[in-house]
Amino acid sequence: MIFKRIAIAALAALLLPTCSDSAPQAREGEVVLRFGHFPNLTHVQGLVAHQLSRRGQGWYERRVAELLGKPVRLTWYSYNAGPGAMEALFAHSLDLTYVGPAPVINAFVKARGREVRLLAGAVKGGSALVVPAGSTAVRPQDFRGRILATPQLGNTQDVACRAWLASAGLRISLTGGDAQVMPTRNPEQLALFARGHFAGVWTVEPWVSRLVQESGGKVLVEDSGSVATVLAAGERFLAEQPEVAAAVYTAHRELSQWIVEHPEEAQQLVIAELRELTKSSIPPELVRAAWQRIHIVTELQLPVLQQFARDAHAAGFLRQEPDLAPLIASLPATAHE
Repeated sequence: MIFKRIAIAALAALLLPTCSDSAPQAREGEVVLRFGHFPNLTHVQGLVAHQLSRRGQGWYERRVAELLGKPVRLTWYSYNAGPGAMEALFAHSLDLTYVGPAPVINAFVKARGREVRLLAGAVKGGSALVVPAGSTAVRPQDFRGRILATPQLGNTQDVACRAWLASAGLRISLTGGDAQVMPTRNPEQLALFARGHFAGVWTVEPWVSRLVQESGGKVLVEDSGSVATVLAAGERFLAEQPEVAAAVYTAHRELSQWIVEHPEEAQQLVIAELRELTKSSIPPELVRAAWQRIHIVTELQLPVLQQFARDAHAAGFLRQEPDLAPLIASLPATAHE
């Protein structure tokens, strides 16, 4: 029905179970949370919170414990792209994750409206189509017969890229068509793009800035108006622990506000966490440049989600456009106070 080529093997996208190799078991009176995110700047809340956890200053651990009056233990997991995180939610090995909206919508439809819900928005913008500096391509039609890269089949940038090409009348299939969209992990995109293998790469920060600064690229399409990241949760987790989900929602909104008010400190935490996850140093000036493309948001807007559904339909991932109203979680009223 959807995700014609996604399989359970997408669990291989799990890069690093960064705090524990096995699911933690709750002690009496303790809240245990299993939280996911990606090593992308558009997952800034996850990067900041993960780094604070490493330092023994866990944001979610402290704030959720304060709200619930219970001790909280949290395990972080890092994924390469959305489909892998959705498979982990389906397998009930993950409670919450920062993720792009397209994989969430695809998973929601795949599960016939079950398994996954959205708690909040996280980041808008931060994605772009990067082409070689000398490229003369300016329209989708200019990529006919050429190869573009995205981070993973069915992730948010993959859907956006395919929908953009299809909007100009190009026939785009999952494996070819008038132009070929080739899912390629972000670290591998840099070298392949520099060698001229791709006519363009549609990806997210900090990879957009790295392609520009390190691989001789320029931004052709700035995808600044769409939501790049949301906070999703497993349906079973919400049903069994609604008060915990409400506390997480509150902590997420407060963390987002803290990041907006403390950009320099947040950037240092992001740099440290990306170093841990990617095993490479990220120059502060690159993060500062990438920071200008991301915008923190916490509200969820149904019309924006419906546009993603239309894009996924245009890209061939959905047979029809679903009603996404049930996808937005209903939380206890205290979560909104």
